[in-house]
Amino acid sequence: MLHLSCNSSNGNYYLHLALVFISCVGLIVALKHFITISKWIFNTFFRSEKDFITSYGSWALVTGATDGIGKAFAYQLAQRGLNLVLISRSCQKLETVAGEIKGKHPHTKIKFIEIDFSGDISVGLRRIVEVIQDLDLGIVINNVGITYPKAMFFHEVEEKVWMDIVKVNIEGTTRVTKAVLPIMIQRKRGAIVNIGSGAAVVVPSHPLYTIYAATKAYVDQLSRSLYVEYRHYGIHVQCQVPLYVATNMVSKVASIKRDSFFIPTPEGYARAAIGEIGYEQRCTPYWSHSIQWYFARLIPDPLLDAWRLSIGIRRRNERISSIP
Repeated sequence: MLHLSCNSSNGNYYLHLALVFISCVGLIVALKHFITISKWIFNTFFRSEKDFITSYGSWALVTGATDGIGKAFAYQLAQRGLNLVLISRSCQKLETVAGEIKGKHPHTKIKFIEIDFSGDISVGLRRIVEVIQDLDLGIVINNVGITYPKAMFFHEVEEKVWMDIVKVNIEGTTRVTKAVLPIMIQRKRGAIVNIGSGAAVVVPSHPLYTIYAATKAYVDQLSRSLYVEYRHYGIHVQCQVPLYVATNMVSKVASIKRDSFFIPTPEGYARAAIGEIGYEQRCTPYWSHSIQWYFARLIPDPLLDAWRLSIGIRRRNERISSIP
């Protein structure tokens, strides 16, 4: 009887230890999630944005500045008192946007440079270096980017189409960054914001837009490495990862005609994005995008892959059926 009693006591003791261990693990996991959610709430809704002029400089450079997110960024930066160097492929559109901004912010100084990033950009890059040489350049928004005209399997994509995507999204971002870094190193301050995509980071694949997703994955890795390389120079490199934003480009490829709960306007996105500059190395600025990202990480990759492929095929078929 004594022997049986000892075994029973030992069993209860080990059961108690197991319950204590499970409780501790559960408490740690719950605490981790509580800290994560609390940090997200603070960063998204309460954290103050940087004083850009004091922290970085009085001029900002924006590529792809005549439409969508780039144009919205330009307005937001002008609203905060920064002068602008605007870059796009259409001189006429640059003049129009510059006039619109100066109409609302008459004290903003604006310079613009015409560059077609799908062509030879050597002359344009030399022009960038000349223009910024005597400016207190503090912020660079590498926003320019293009994608497929419609959902397509890779073997269907014409070589010029995917080569242009590589040239604009990879070479454009890389060479503009290379052009502005020396002046930032000299001044020992600056912020470079590269616009990535949820197609490369939030979900594990983006079928039927393969080259676009691959180029944005490059932008993400480039940003991460540059962040480590140049932070001791006082230069903050950040990759912003938006999901769908109601821009003309998204409208063409995803048949999204207007903003919604999960799809902000370019202006809504830019307002949120401005507040993230100078903080995390990678971020998803718009609050509903970050919620989508959180839940996407809980879904197994094979399910996400199958879901993304089905969406891509549906869009491809819709485009084909719409052709007369």
